[in-house]
Amino acid sequence: MTAPADGKSPIEVLLVEDDPGDVLMTQEAFEEHKLRNRLTVVSDGAEALAYLRQEGQYADAVAPDLILLDLNLPRRDGREVLEEIKKDETLRRIPVVVLTTSQADEDILRSYQLHANAYVTKPVDFERFISVVRQIDEFFVSVVKLPPRG
Repeated sequence: MTAPADGKSPIEVLLVEDDPGDVLMTQEAFEEHKLRNRLTVVSDGAEALAYLRQEGQYADAVAPDLILLDLNLPRRDGREVLEEIKKDETLRRIPVVVLTTSQADEDILRSYQLHANAYVTKPVDFERFISVVRQIDEFFVSVVKLPPRG
């Protein structure tokens, strides 16, 4: 990929989300606001770890620069995925934003104990959801200096 004229390079984003409606809203947020970032979607925790470890069908997967992780996932729960990511020497450098419907204090606390980089509660309103995704994008593309891809 070549860098855009504004100097901001697109980033690779891995969305780990099992709700088709939330996947669609995230994709629409990326498209509606012309976010240049590449969004890859996996729908459960086991698939996320296979993607990140470039196993099986994901042998040629591009390492993400940012992970958007739901907590309530089939097969491997988002908390387990977060723990595995942060225990792995290669993967732990990738920022993980927990993007979930849970507002439970124990989920927030546990996510930060597992070294999540941010915890964001998904708005149910479409326009607000798009705004939140746009703010995450703006922060990680324009404000934060991300580590080089491993």
